[in-house]
Amino acid sequence: MAQNTSAPREVIMPHRKLPLDIPDRVAPTEFFNSPCNLRHLARENGLLRNPMGFLLYRKAIGHSNLFDTSIIFDTSQRVLDPMGRPVRRDQLTREENIVFSRMTKVVLQYMLEKYPDPVKHLVFCGEASLDATWPLNKPGVPSIRMIHNHFMVFDNNLLASARLAAHDDPNLTDSGHNGLFLDYLSDVYLRFFKVLDLEVLRPLTSDSGRLKITGYPQGLPSWEIMGGVDALEDGRFWKEYDLVLRGFLDFYRAFFSLVASEDTRVPANAAYPDQIENILLYSDDFHKAARMLRLQVIEDPAFANEIRWQPAYKQLIYRDDDGRLIVTISQNSVGNAITELLGIVVKRVADDDAYARAEPDIVRQLLEARNRLIQYNLGEPINAPCWPNGVFVAADRG
Repeated sequence: MAQNTSAPREVIMPHRKLPLDIPDRVAPTEFFNSPCNLRHLARENGLLRNPMGFLLYRKAIGHSNLFDTSIIFDTSQRVLDPMGRPVRRDQLTREENIVFSRMTKVVLQYMLEKYPDPVKHLVFCGEASLDATWPLNKPGVPSIRMIHNHFMVFDNNLLASARLAAHDDPNLTDSGHNGLFLDYLSDVYLRFFKVLDLEVLRPLTSDSGRLKITGYPQGLPSWEIMGGVDALEDGRFWKEYDLVLRGFLDFYRAFFSLVASEDTRVPANAAYPDQIENILLYSDDFHKAARMLRLQVIEDPAFANEIRWQPAYKQLIYRDDDGRLIVTISQNSVGNAITELLGIVVKRVADDDAYARAEPDIVRQLLEARNRLIQYNLGEPINAPCWPNGVFVAADRG
């Protein structure tokens, strides 16, 4: 029976069992980030690769069985240290960033074309990044620790009928960090972002882009993409999308420097040094929140172990209930997926039969999206076992 309450949802998502075994004494995230596994991923689920190193692939254990794919900057074969691989867009070269933005645009446009009704479907894509100091064998580390963009579509009827997520789910609460930002930093956070010099992105009033079903996102700076899907063709949008990230990095570094050592110096590489000085460092609320977090780190070793001292973020482009395309960004203290920024907790379960029923349509769409990328000279196809000649072939389950 459908739930009428506006609240986060827990969605059960079946997937096929992984056709590989994790070696003994190796943590899953350590294995998933190994060059061996990433080579296997490209061979078994790869859709397209280009000379820049970007890989489009089918998510082996995905979040949605309607549409679900990802683009990663696959440096695994040339950068063997998984902690030394790029994890944020600001670590890309200008040329790499243009290609990544174009690939993102093509796949997002495909989803919006195939799922045009915001009442029926939630469409979004985004990055969930983390800092290079987070150990690979810690909970919450993404299964592939490289720059990645995740593209998903959910049926709103599925979301509306899903069970309500636990109010204290650690992914939704960000181990208390999200509450800290929401309760004590929201005003200064929003004021800091208002100073960005934007033309294509228009700031939204707080919470005006919330989804009716989940009530998320909450208390985050958000911007409407003026011109909608057509604006994705304008390079100014992608530059402003990066400005939002650079502003977030400034905020994060300034705050956690204050928490770590009560350091009030403006970072030498800050994109907005004047705003850090005038808006953040002169804000009593900013210092109050930093003190609260600092005291908790000193007293609680378990909490201290969860802190990410270097920038970790989630940045999304999503379509709201009114059909607007919206950009939002948040801290990422635990490693929760971008779905949880929109109030969707995905519980993935191994179920070969259920996944097999959805797989042909998923793959058909992924191949269609791949063909568009090929047409725009954004990569060459990969012939995986389930699409050896660009057509879906069911895997032998015997």
